[in-house]
Amino acid sequence: MEPATGHVVLETAIDEGFASLRLPARPRAERYELGRSLRERAHRSDVAHWSAPDGRVDPVTQIIRANAGRQPWLVPVRVGRMIASPYAYLRGSANVMADDFATLPATGITPVICGDAHLGNFGFYASPERELVFDLNDFDEAHPGAWEWDLRRLVVSVYVAGRQNGFKESACADAVQHCVEEYQLQIQHLAEQPLLARSFAQMDVDRLRSAASRPSFRAEIDRAARRARRRTSDRALPRFTERRDGTARLVEEPPLITRPSDGERELLTEALDGYLNTLPPHWARILAGYRIVDIAHKVVGVGSVGLRAYVALCEGSSPSDVVFLQLKQARRSVVAHHQHGDAAWHRHQGQRVVEYQQALQTVSDPLLGWATVGDLQFYVRQFRDMKGAIVVEGIDAPALGDYAGICGYLLAKSHARTSGASMIAGYIGSSTKLADALCRFARVYADQVESDHAELARAVRQGVLPAERA
Repeated sequence: MEPATGHVVLETAIDEGFASLRLPARPRAERYELGRSLRERAHRSDVAHWSAPDGRVDPVTQIIRANAGRQPWLVPVRVGRMIASPYAYLRGSANVMADDFATLPATGITPVICGDAHLGNFGFYASPERELVFDLNDFDEAHPGAWEWDLRRLVVSVYVAGRQNGFKESACADAVQHCVEEYQLQIQHLAEQPLLARSFAQMDVDRLRSAASRPSFRAEIDRAARRARRRTSDRALPRFTERRDGTARLVEEPPLITRPSDGERELLTEALDGYLNTLPPHWARILAGYRIVDIAHKVVGVGSVGLRAYVALCEGSSPSDVVFLQLKQARRSVVAHHQHGDAAWHRHQGQRVVEYQQALQTVSDPLLGWATVGDLQFYVRQFRDMKGAIVVEGIDAPALGDYAGICGYLLAKSHARTSGASMIAGYIGSSTKLADALCRFARVYADQVESDHAELARAVRQGVLPAERA
């Protein structure tokens, strides 16, 4: 593992104490007290502060840099999606936040983090047992890093979403307060649990509904769950495909769904054969019973637009027996530079995404794996796997508070799965000091997000950046 740069890392997901069954782990009480002592290094009240540092790179330049290496013809689509609203801008600007947060005081506790923890990156998906679960569901930026960064990004997304919905500042602050309180309660609870028990905590639809205090929000959960249950490969077949000469073909919808060249398709099919070797033997044998019948490039998300993303339609022993596989290009996490400098750490970025997804989620897609196409690295997963989301646009203030609390709870659960729960709990303590500080931080950084979004929109109007709504 590379040495960290810029600060002392007190604990990482790959700690010597967890590399051998012959070495004793540090006692929990000692780890809790160590976390308490970190308040002298990074005062909880200081978490409230944000002002743009001297020399801060302007957001337009940051977005241009993030666009490097993306497919040029899709960059206008990405920019067009980001200027739609401050919340949309936030979703696509994880790199900007990472650079900003790196200038702030840090505790030095570095479990595996999501790296892109905002409200839109929690959602439904199917467990291997085909049960609908709700958890973190985006890991493109996952990496060992400062747990505070995840929590900061999450609470800012809560505040920005609240403002976008027209809520009073007090309602936005209440939602943030609930988010941090739920994170605090859950991290304290899990810090007292056996290590294995932390890995089994899971949120299904019933538990999700029970966490909602408003009937209107429970109804939204039910609607989102019904939509997610319908998002399966067999239901996707008539929507995304057509029959030609008796063979299923993916329907093109330029510029969002396009067909690769013959040479590119050959590289992709070869890469998927290699992907089978990254799966557990049982799942590799099952998936090898399918054959690829078509592949298309399909644009997804906001932050990922412009990176290579493909959907492969695979058919089993009958035309109705299908599975859609998604290949998404993986690049170095925006956290990595701040954690390990310019040195490379992960040989394969797709493998990084898969392994950290499995570390952060209680249960994961059994078909998660990785592949290499030419000199590009990808991770592979099921495309239609009962995935769904709670739409925050339009929900009322109490519902946003409920949802923010659920996401705070799940973020704590994810952080506790790797390492550092006792130390984080010790640092936070039992008071509301951190929650109060993060409420103030979320408000002032939401101002920064809105300012950055306006600057990006202005650059588009002035012709500095092209934008296309699609």
